[in-house]
Amino acid sequence: MAISVAFGLVIGLAACAPDQSVSIDVPEQVDGAFPEETQTQLQDAVSRAITATGSTGAIVGVWAPWSGSWVDGVGTTTPGGAEVSADMQFRAGKVTRAMTCDVFYELVDEGVVGRNDEVAEWVSGAADLTDVTLEMLCDNTSGLASYSSKLLGLWLSNPERTWVPLELASYGLGQGRVAEPGAQYTDSDSGYLLLGLALENASGERMPALIEKYVTDPLDLENTYLAAGPTEAPQLNGLRSPRIEGVWNCAEPTDVTPVSLTTGYSDSGVMTNVTDLARYVRALATGALTGTQRFEDGRPPSRSSSSWFTAAGGAFQAGSLVGQHGSVPGYMTAAYADPESGLTVVIVLNNSSATPNHVTWLALQLAAIASKAPAASGQETPSAGLPWTAEQFAQPIAENAICSAPSE
Repeated sequence: MAISVAFGLVIGLAACAPDQSVSIDVPEQVDGAFPEETQTQLQDAVSRAITATGSTGAIVGVWAPWSGSWVDGVGTTTPGGAEVSADMQFRAGKVTRAMTCDVFYELVDEGVVGRNDEVAEWVSGAADLTDVTLEMLCDNTSGLASYSSKLLGLWLSNPERTWVPLELASYGLGQGRVAEPGAQYTDSDSGYLLLGLALENASGERMPALIEKYVTDPLDLENTYLAAGPTEAPQLNGLRSPRIEGVWNCAEPTDVTPVSLTTGYSDSGVMTNVTDLARYVRALATGALTGTQRFEDGRPPSRSSSSWFTAAGGAFQAGSLVGQHGSVPGYMTAAYADPESGLTVVIVLNNSSATPNHVTWLALQLAAIASKAPAASGQETPSAGLPWTAEQFAQPIAENAICSAPSE
């Protein structure tokens, strides 16, 4: 079910303060849908990704201010289940990391913590964290290992268990360091839990309250929050397809929606919806909350990363886009925005079995399609393009598919 959303022109970037709303300086969104050809390309890309990942549904939002927008729920919540609605909530997943870093940079500005404070200054009871700073945790350059791969089986077998952040992080810390502190980008969910704990101890407030104070309230995000338990709002179901003897069972995925949000906390525990997440990622890209200096000196996430793809400040930079992406049990989520053109993409797929790269490829594919959308009457197409094509990311989605369309 589609919903119509328009973002108006907001002029004058407000200084961020917890007790006032923050404006987001992006071009005015034209009313109406994309031209038919663009719309068809977008829909086809999402449909193919749903099939490839074993998902039954998705929630998608694509906005090109000069051309049109598409905000929709696609497919069903479960096999044969209810239709997906665009106003359903879902897990923001790794976008939570950017919000945790928002809080970090706000507290740095207030003098509560320092960028180069060592983690051990603010977090006790953890393994050796010598030479690991708070900013390294935000930048994902701490060299600490992750915990999620060690615990997925426990989460699925006991989904409603409540987890304590330091306990989760200890599963990552117990594996030893995967790199020297500050040497390179190394993905670490443990790091974002430790950053959240440090900010809590320094400020005397819990992370749900800090994210509300410094992120969701200033941006008027009424459907976004760091949750400690189940939400009563309509929610997109999250699924995982079992794999038996190397074969994916795509017809009978397991509903893993009940997996506790405490498994993610300040790394990936935020709940949101598509319009809130679009507004947030625009604020992130434009620096509406904390500026854009945090994205300078980005590092390649891997040795094979393209030169236009870097990471810093709790986010990724893909060409002119800024955003985040990743997976948590049941969901793969991505959100990206261009601070100059206002081009924005938000996508969530409701099966996390495939590589999380799928949602990244899909987000960049949708951005490439929308970037070529013709201008509406009286508008101009942005002169700057993206350094990739839609076809470039359609290919790996197909090549890495774990499921195929059922036979007629």
